[in-house]
Amino acid sequence: MNICSALKYGEKILSNKLIPNSHLDSEILLSKIINKDRKYLLLNSETKLKKSDFLIFDQLIKRRSIGKPIAYLTNNKFFWNSEFIVSKDTLIPRPDTELIVEVILKLTKSKNKINILDVGVGSGCILLSILNERKNFYGTGIDINQKCLNISKINASRLNLVSRLKLYKSNVDKFNLGKYDLIVSNPPYIKKFKLKYLDKDVAKFEPKLALDGGIDGLNEIRKVIKKSSELIKKNGKFVLEIGFDQKNKVINLLKKEGFYINSALKDLGKNYRCIVSTKI
Repeated sequence: MNICSALKYGEKILSNKLIPNSHLDSEILLSKIINKDRKYLLLNSETKLKKSDFLIFDQLIKRRSIGKPIAYLTNNKFFWNSEFIVSKDTLIPRPDTELIVEVILKLTKSKNKINILDVGVGSGCILLSILNERKNFYGTGIDINQKCLNISKINASRLNLVSRLKLYKSNVDKFNLGKYDLIVSNPPYIKKFKLKYLDKDVAKFEPKLALDGGIDGLNEIRKVIKKSSELIKKNGKFVLEIGFDQKNKVINLLKKEGFYINSALKDLGKNYRCIVSTKI
């Protein structure tokens, strides 16, 4: 079978299962298997595939057809300016979360040697993207899942950032190491009863630990705000990702813990996505 026929085969299976972007997904999976870019597929559509490559492609297409996200099938996801390794233990980085990186880079434009804490570091995409842009910043990441920390370490190594990164397995309310100029967090904030209504790719395959915010969606946010108020330096900045309907409640929680609200920012879909505050 040649490249063109394989792509048509993959696209047909995915479109029959109502998978959006079925042609693109087929291209991404085949590119990964033969270790070529999508441009190569276009220019070499008549090239014959090895039987072993097609068999792997067929397996991946079938796994995609039941909703398994592309990022988990290829084990990587592009975020900000880099490609990050991801696994079933890490949340897949979202374009909306790039807003946090953008905000922090603006806030720290004239800063030197600051220490950043990322609560719930996951794949490391937020913290490592910042460290990669700011060559004299230092980062600490905590997560309750050791497998996430292992992925973060691999990503840090790929970006040559290991020397400026410390990682700890810890629950946020038990972490007491150091004081930080800036704290960032993308905690779980989905209401428990809404988890089953998420897109099936998310609900079935992404880690519940990184999504479940409890009954009101604010369980983990409360913990992160309380502990951040203790770990942050005076006048330090706190950047927190939130759910689209949580702005007012989160602002009240922040104010109670001694934070001044600088701004609430909207994502690409015009939903409130992050709050910037300062410890006073």
